[in-house]
Amino acid sequence: MSFQRARTDEQRNERRRQILATAAAMLTEMPVAELTLTALSRRVCLAKANVLRYFESREAVLLALLEAEIADWITELESAAFPGGATARERGDRLAELLATSLARRPVLCDLISAQATVLERNISAETALRHKRAVHECLKTLVQFTGRHLPELGDENAGALMRTVMLITVAAWPSSRPPQAVLDAYAADPDLAALCIDFADVVRRTAEVTASGLLARSR
Repeated sequence: MSFQRARTDEQRNERRRQILATAAAMLTEMPVAELTLTALSRRVCLAKANVLRYFESREAVLLALLEAEIADWITELESAAFPGGATARERGDRLAELLATSLARRPVLCDLISAQATVLERNISAETALRHKRAVHECLKTLVQFTGRHLPELGDENAGALMRTVMLITVAAWPSSRPPQAVLDAYAADPDLAALCIDFADVVRRTAEVTASGLLARSR
C-alpha cells in the first residue's frame, strides 16, 4: 500500500479492505475468540487507534467480515449445478448436500456464524447493529431466492425457514465438531465415546434434508 494516511474515500475503503483481509487471514490461523484488536493492529501495521477509525471495535471488524464471507458463500452457491428432471425430494437432498459441503469448506464463515450472537454482537453500537442486521437480512433474502429457484415447491416462507434452520444448526454443530484436545484424548481413550464426536457436514446435511422433506410435506 503506497499511502501512509488514508485521505480520500478510495484510500479509506482500501484501508477497510486491508483490515478485513488481514482479519480473515488471521482466522485461518486461530479461532475468533483468540483474535484480539491488539494482534490485528500489529498484523495490519496500524496503531490500534487507527484501526478504530474504520471500525468501532474488534466485534465490528468481525461482523463486517462475516457479511463479506456470507456474500462469497452465496456466490459459490449460485454457481452450483442442479440436475434436471429431478423430483422435489431429490432436489431437496441435493440442496442439503450443497449447503453442508460448501459450509464445511468455509471454516472462517462457520466460526464467525457460531460466534455471532454470543460474542460479535456484544460490543457494538445500535448503529452498527442496525447496519449489520440489514446486511444479513438482505443476504437471507438472496438465500431464499436461491432456494426458491431450485425448490419452488417450498414457497418463500418455508424456504426462509429452511435457511434459518441451516444457520442455527451451524451455530451449534460447528464448535461441537471441533472439541479441544482434552476431549479428543478422551474419545481416543474410550472408543464407546466415539458416538459423541460430531461430523459437521453430516449433521448439517441430515438436518437440512429432514427439514426440507418435512416442509415439502406440509406445503402440499
